[in-house]
Amino acid sequence: MPVSLLWAVDAYGRVYSLSTAGQQWELCRDAQMEFKRVSAAQQCCWGIACDNSIYLNVYASDLPVRYQEETYENQRWNPVDGFSDRLLPSDRWQWSDVTGLQHQPLDSFRLPSSSWEWEGDWYVDENFEGEPTEKGGWSYAIDFPATYTKDKKWNSCVRRRRWLRYRRYKAMDTWTKIPSQQTTLPDPFSDIGCGGWEISEEPTGRLSLWAASLQGKVWFREGIHHHNPEGSSWEEVPLPGEVVQISCGPGDLVWAVLWEGQLIVREGIGRDCPKGTSWTVVDSPSADVGATHVAVGTNVVWALTKDNKVWFRRGVNSHNPCGSSWISMVGEMIMINVGLNDQVFAVSCEDRAVYFRQGVSSSELSGKTWKVVNVARDGDRSHSRASTHSLQSAGCFFSGEVLTQSGVSDVESDTEKGSTDGATILVTSASPESFADAPTDHTQQPLETPKPRIPKVTSDSFITELVSDREPAKTSRGSRPASPAVPELETTSGEDAVRAPGDVIHPPTQTEGPVDPQWSNVDLEEAQGQRAQSGASLDTADTCSLSSVTTYSLAMEDPCVTDDHPLWAWVSGGGCCVDSHSQLGWFNSASLVQSVQSMSLSVAPALTAAWRKQIFEQLSERTKREMDNFRHYEQAIEQSVWVKKGTMQWWRDWKPHKWIDVHFALEQFSGPEGNKDGIIFIYYTFNEEKKYLHAFINEVTILVPVLSESKHTFAIYNPERTKQRWPIRLAAATELEMHDWLALLSVSCCDSRGIQGPPSKQAMWSVTCKGDIFVSEPSPSLEASPYPTPCDQMFWRQVGGHLRVIECNSVGVVWGIGYDHTAWVYSGGYGGGFFQGLPSSTDNIYTQTDVKNVYIYENQRWNPVTGYTNRGLPTDRYMWSDASGLHECTKTNTKPPPQWTWVSDWIIDYSVSGGTDREGWQYAADFPASYHGHKTMKDFVRRRRWARKCKLTTTGPWQEIPPIPLSDVTILPCAAQTSVDTVPLWAISNKGDVLCRLGVTALTPAGSSWLHIGTDQPFKSISIGAASQVWAIARDGSAFYRGSVSPQSPAGDSWYHIPSPHKQKLKQVSVGRTSVYAVDENGNLWYRQGVTPSYPQGSSWDHISNNVRKVSVGPLDQVWIIADKVQGSLSLSCGTVCHRLGVQPIEPKGHSWDYGIGGGWDHITVRGNSMEPPRIRLPSLTQTLAPAPQKPLPDGNTEADCTAERF
Repeated sequence: MPVSLLWAVDAYGRVYSLSTAGQQWELCRDAQMEFKRVSAAQQCCWGIACDNSIYLNVYASDLPVRYQEETYENQRWNPVDGFSDRLLPSDRWQWSDVTGLQHQPLDSFRLPSSSWEWEGDWYVDENFEGEPTEKGGWSYAIDFPATYTKDKKWNSCVRRRRWLRYRRYKAMDTWTKIPSQQTTLPDPFSDIGCGGWEISEEPTGRLSLWAASLQGKVWFREGIHHHNPEGSSWEEVPLPGEVVQISCGPGDLVWAVLWEGQLIVREGIGRDCPKGTSWTVVDSPSADVGATHVAVGTNVVWALTKDNKVWFRRGVNSHNPCGSSWISMVGEMIMINVGLNDQVFAVSCEDRAVYFRQGVSSSELSGKTWKVVNVARDGDRSHSRASTHSLQSAGCFFSGEVLTQSGVSDVESDTEKGSTDGATILVTSASPESFADAPTDHTQQPLETPKPRIPKVTSDSFITELVSDREPAKTSRGSRPASPAVPELETTSGEDAVRAPGDVIHPPTQTEGPVDPQWSNVDLEEAQGQRAQSGASLDTADTCSLSSVTTYSLAMEDPCVTDDHPLWAWVSGGGCCVDSHSQLGWFNSASLVQSVQSMSLSVAPALTAAWRKQIFEQLSERTKREMDNFRHYEQAIEQSVWVKKGTMQWWRDWKPHKWIDVHFALEQFSGPEGNKDGIIFIYYTFNEEKKYLHAFINEVTILVPVLSESKHTFAIYNPERTKQRWPIRLAAATELEMHDWLALLSVSCCDSRGIQGPPSKQAMWSVTCKGDIFVSEPSPSLEASPYPTPCDQMFWRQVGGHLRVIECNSVGVVWGIGYDHTAWVYSGGYGGGFFQGLPSSTDNIYTQTDVKNVYIYENQRWNPVTGYTNRGLPTDRYMWSDASGLHECTKTNTKPPPQWTWVSDWIIDYSVSGGTDREGWQYAADFPASYHGHKTMKDFVRRRRWARKCKLTTTGPWQEIPPIPLSDVTILPCAAQTSVDTVPLWAISNKGDVLCRLGVTALTPAGSSWLHIGTDQPFKSISIGAASQVWAIARDGSAFYRGSVSPQSPAGDSWYHIPSPHKQKLKQVSVGRTSVYAVDENGNLWYRQGVTPSYPQGSSWDHISNNVRKVSVGPLDQVWIIADKVQGSLSLSCGTVCHRLGVQPIEPKGHSWDYGIGGGWDHITVRGNSMEPPRIRLPSLTQTLAPAPQKPLPDGNTEADCTAERF
């Protein structure tokens, strides 16, 4: 679970934040004034201060907020001056935007506010559509506007070039006032609500901000996104009445409360209209009592009425934002807020404490019970019950008997554990801080003593009421306010607090006479009566002893200074990422700390050492008695055999292929030396004759779970079946049975090969197209020449977890990226997934989640009568289909993959390659064809893609690296003998920013922080070589080289543009010791010629092969790829691991391919394998025996069968 923040404001306008991983409210010390309320998001927090202005606090991040300003310089050619700035009257401006309609000279650009700063001066962009331009960055055309090219032609009469300048948002982790770009300022604001980052079809990074003014108007902030967190301007939204409070959820829900007590709902919110179209009135939950507060989430609405009752709205979703009916909930609250995952936070009416709604889940949105958030605050005084420091510093002792308190948690404040018994009194030791506000000599008062904060009149009316509510609590004698009337609140057993009887001796001071502190009213007669009932004696009590003295906090007169129970006014969980399964330390944390302290005090170090010595002596004696005296006897049993049997289904090898019932057996035996082996038997019946199929355990190369909606299947490969691309496919009756067999077979395979524990630092990692992670231990002869170990004999074992990309090096640093762009680091364990029950794989195993999209396509054909409809031709694809159009996939019959669950509804996907129109459609002449995002007269078909998110929760040896999502990562490949203190690690964020990780070592593989590397455009692939040479691919397909990267300068100095192969756009790059390989968008593999230490950019690109999906170059310049099409015994295999043979310093490109496991593989990395191959001297005759070159590309007439991708 990533760390996030819960924000709150107390009755005195102080802003606090509570981390999901912390146990203390942290004071926001940057706030220069009191705040009335806040509204948080995942990356920022908005607030309204007591001057009724809106302030913004953007969380600090290693990834800066940058905005690119651009303008175009336009010139026209004339016979006298050539190209000059003398344009025709009908031409565009000399300095304009990309359309030429807006005048934009360089000096017209201004910073939006004082929160921004320029990164540098204006400069020319010399990149044009992924290729470097001639000096000057000009692109040419016949006229304005037209199609521009980077080459100047004889008819090029106009030209233009783009100027760029970046500005950076510098006001991070500080409250800054939002400027107004309007001459007439909006009314003073009274409420605020932010959300909308999950609006259906909304671009990533957008945010909606709604505000209500003191005059009852509603305003919407335009232009808020991750490049412009402040937004641009305010726009007033028409209303049916005067609004007092408004709430905005993460999605498209916006509710508001009217002065009359009714509620209104905003409708029509969507991608093209984030502020909606109209309001709908919803009646108050109670006919007699109007509503005062509303809070909305993704699919929930909570409300409060004037009598502080809590209400829950049923039937709320994106399609029905108004819901159906109200349900009364238990509790009395003054405000309520809904955070991420529809979790609910509230401030109680009785004790003004923050409460958390437990049990809220997707199946039970209303939750189960309220639980108080009970943690300390930053700057609060210590009032623990047993503290030697507090006793000595206060210098106070009790003259009567001191009793030990039992059964009362010191995190429970007076208001939380009130008692109807007036004799129950809490008395505390007086520490120097407790006497700070007493009428003592001010010369003895510490300088850092905080002063009371007086709330200002500008706060809300109910905040003023909070302060006034404290008066009765101060004047009541010997009593405490009652606990909140929340029956669902979980409370501890009602044991009364034990009094501290006896007279109180005033603490000695440095002045001549004693100073009387300002004590609370304590009924000593009641305390003496309680002491008499206890029957304890004080005569021999040592008042200085830790075991016999317990101190209690006195209730001071000034509540502003004591703050033993803070009064909260507002809470916001919009950026707090918790769910029903989150482990939070917000409840009764102090009692846990005390129990740990008491437990550590109870065992002395000397006693622990004595125990260890005694246990070691006993174990040594037992070993001698039971083992050493009988070593001369021979073993009674030299070998053992055991068999596990079961029934399964087998996908038979011959046609017609179908599932048949079989008996499956695993026979495992161990030899006298402890070596283990086994055989797999499959017994089946063919033509009424019993037969069997067998496979030796030590020949099994991989066990692959196969995701299927109908059966729980897995595949077994050996070298022969790897060559044929035809594994043994078995199906178990249940998912649990399949996992049991997989775990048992995996352990048996590892035992037979002597493999135990986690993968080595030299291991090769791979990922299937389904996200399963596999690892293989390379042999020293894997890269030997000319007879390397064949790829089909490599043994792959599965590691728990789910990833999309994985990278490693020989130091043992392994990083991975999930489908949701979350970064993960390898923890050093082994197991997870279906290995959860094995005792050898329980260390360093953590919960891992991943989210991905499932896509379906809506297809339509045009006809002259009705236009585009879902009535296609008989030969057309299904009107709802997958990407190929061969399988029907509708919204109702499309299920998530096995072990995945839906976490969203179907939405239109606008991020399709080729672009879309406003409704998400792509057009083409026919199915299938090249699609584009605009309609032409020749387009008779169209399609649009729908997406739905699903989530997987599994376990594995992976720890999350928050908070920046990544799209690619690379780690420096090290040689076997190399010792590196800090391992260079580079990455690309999902927004295209280039990052360098600092502090990565073998002991701390997660590193410490990110260093942002400036770029002119977003990138998509990056790789660092053994000599710290960094190559990257931009999203437009162009290649770049980072100069001057070294251990002393880990970020380098500048980017050098490398021309791409002719008419090709690159998509991935991998750099080894001296070799640079790249893959383009058409699946071609390229090698960079001429790369030398003196000229690391190289000279040209050489084509190596085609049908390549991914490439990985190791520290020895070994080359491995994922091939798209490899011929098998029956069909083509998509996604096959291949090894380049013949790679040597004199022949770095190699000569042929060796095929390994496949298909269905999507990623491989060999950057950890730095084992040098053994050197073998062979006669020249062997040169003729070298295998003939092979190509991944088969005969063009062969039809590819990609069904193997299920593996």
